[in-house]
Amino acid sequence: MQPQCLTKNWLPLLLFLLPALAGADNDLAISGKVGAELRLFPHSPQFTGQYDAANLSGFFEPQFYYAWNQDRDYVEFIPYLRWDQHDPERSHADIRQLTWSHVGDDWELHSGIGKVFWGVTEFQHLVDTINQTDGVEDIDGEDKLGQPMIHLSLVRRWGILDLFALPGFRERTFAGLDGRLRSGLVVDSSQAAYESAAGDNHLDLAARWSHTLGDYDIGLHWFRGTNREPRLVPGTDGNGNLVLTPYYEQINQLGMDLQATLDDWLWKLEMRWRDGQQESFWALQGGFEYTLYGIADSNTDLGLLLEYGWDERGTRSTSLAQNDLYFGARIALNDAASSELLAGIGYDLDFHSHILQLEASRRIGNAWKASLDLRLFSGDEPNDPLSAIRRDDHLQLTLERYF
Repeated sequence: MQPQCLTKNWLPLLLFLLPALAGADNDLAISGKVGAELRLFPHSPQFTGQYDAANLSGFFEPQFYYAWNQDRDYVEFIPYLRWDQHDPERSHADIRQLTWSHVGDDWELHSGIGKVFWGVTEFQHLVDTINQTDGVEDIDGEDKLGQPMIHLSLVRRWGILDLFALPGFRERTFAGLDGRLRSGLVVDSSQAAYESAAGDNHLDLAARWSHTLGDYDIGLHWFRGTNREPRLVPGTDGNGNLVLTPYYEQINQLGMDLQATLDDWLWKLEMRWRDGQQESFWALQGGFEYTLYGIADSNTDLGLLLEYGWDERGTRSTSLAQNDLYFGARIALNDAASSELLAGIGYDLDFHSHILQLEASRRIGNAWKASLDLRLFSGDEPNDPLSAIRRDDHLQLTLERYF
């Protein structure tokens, strides 16, 4: 992460917390988790410098919650620490959340460093725009960095209107020279460049309207600011080695997410239009999940998923889902241990490559959780982004302790 952001960009927002803490008089609630993660790679690495067969890492994510004024004011603090055995870029720290929130009768105000999630689809979240992806955690885009923000939420009969001012930009994290699951050229984040003269101090703005209409949940959003997805430009580092340097453009984005709950069916759609320095384009992700409840008179539920991802840029797209089909199945045993399994495959209709993934988890007692993740890749065409990680099939075992 960028240490300078903690002071230069975040300190003004953290000052919003001081008057709130001055009046706090309730007990502090502490929870969180600590865990160890083992990744096993059956294939030798594709690029020079990458580690070989196995990698061990650990993480620590405590959560602090302090409320007062009859819970109408509260502070949440969630720091995050990751240590990685081989990749120094993956060993990092972040403030996932540090916010002071006030809840009014029909409005809420959140100030500080926060996380906001938008989206309804399973395999890709096109509309999840506010927070930057923490790219060293995993390649699925689910892990996000904390974002400095002032977030006002207005609750009305005609829906919820969320307004965002986002001072301070977070650069995406990338695996280092030693890391797996990276491109052939290492991304040199120290040479990041911006279209805006304000650089990472640009003030981004966003708004989202959401509402429930019968069986339909709909969200419409607008975003104007620094693109969270950098364009990677070939360059050289200080030693003359070829690298990729991130370039962050200014964009305007309009988007929609829609979910319909119709008996045992969940119909899902996310779409966006984005206008940047290079071009304007549309993208969408949509499909359904059909759930079979109580299979064979048991407590087990089976969900069947089908989604399609499309990007108007075609094979020039930076997205993995420019013309892709996704098939999946979700099994929930609904037992005391919350045993779950999600299996899916994504197939690229342009490059004829695929990603197969399996995620399983189960609680052990009241405080422990074990997870197993399997990912298999194929991709032989040089223009296919998957070709860079085709030798990075891996099995990941995670053990977490909650407190």
